[in-house]
Amino acid sequence: MSFGIYMIGFIVLIFGLGTGAYLMHVPPQWIGVGVLCLVGLGILLGVTSTKQRDPS
Repeated sequence: MSFGIYMIGFIVLIFGLGTGAYLMHVPPQWIGVGVLCLVGLGILLGVTSTKQRDPS
């Protein structure tokens, strides 16, 4: 469940940054590149920070 909450927060962050870039008149293709990179980073960080540790 914590992975879902993490991803919802990261999606809100990406939406805010994308909106800010749009308002700063950044070309749409660069906004798309940035969004794709942030989505990949969000998944990577979400999986590594919320994975369960195996008992020894």
